[in-house]
Amino acid sequence: MTQFSFPNQTTFYSGKVRDVYSIGNQLLVMVASNRISAFDVILPRPIPYKGQVLNQIAAYMMEATKDICPNWLLTVPAPQVSIGKRCVPFKIEMVVRSNLTGHAWRTYATGKRELCGAAMPEEMKENDFFPTPIITPSTKAEHGHDEDISPAEIIKQGLATETDWQTLSSYALQLFNRGKEIAAKQGLILVDTKYEFGKINDTIYLMDEIHTPDSSRYFYADGFEERQEKSERQKQLSKEFVREWLIANDFMGKEGQTIPTMSDEWIDTISKRYIELYERVIGKKFQPVDISDEETYELIIKSLSTL
Repeated sequence: MTQFSFPNQTTFYSGKVRDVYSIGNQLLVMVASNRISAFDVILPRPIPYKGQVLNQIAAYMMEATKDICPNWLLTVPAPQVSIGKRCVPFKIEMVVRSNLTGHAWRTYATGKRELCGAAMPEEMKENDFFPTPIITPSTKAEHGHDEDISPAEIIKQGLATETDWQTLSSYALQLFNRGKEIAAKQGLILVDTKYEFGKINDTIYLMDEIHTPDSSRYFYADGFEERQEKSERQKQLSKEFVREWLIANDFMGKEGQTIPTMSDEWIDTISKRYIELYERVIGKKFQPVDISDEETYELIIKSLSTL
């Protein structure tokens, strides 16, 4: 993926899956790449159309939740590009969970009944619903693995004030409830997700992406209860199937482990799963767009000139 250079550009940051450009002190250009990461490791091969899928779902969800809290997004000049307000980020991820799944289940299976200060009831099965959604925040690591953290530790470490924490948790739960409503209309269950927030002066803004397959896990609602009763695996739309494939091939991002070879067929499968999630969540046919780096650059420049 080409690294661009824009007028008035002040910084450039290449994340796990996005390239982020600061324009002056007020704007960010975020380019969603086709890179894919798991266990905080960037996998060696890109996934066709993944960037477009993530960017367009995020833009759709930002529009659908802008009545809940302010968000950073201003415009989407190209299929894989968003431009928005530059915020000072909180160095925490607000993870919201409605089901005992993934990391929560792995923690529960060790016998623990608390995660990030949130209680998990006894006698739950994998994928069961919690009585109410729980927030299990993590610190946002620039390098390496994110770490679980409790609200008390967040406040103690100065990652957020108590007042800000109350606002962040309120926004996160409201956004999650809206996400569940949107998913339910499409026959899906929003199982868990993460939100990132930042500040401009004293105002808290929702940043980054929301309710995408990289930041969220969805189950199919049809047949969910029957599968739970039979202790069968839930049918899901998320990146978890990539993690499961890596685990089955003895890779969990640990030192000394080797990333397994990704065949053309497997790359195609991942791409189709991302497109399937787009179509299920948005309720529209995905329209793949093949656009050159030169065209992308010109669209970004044109958009920046109007902001």
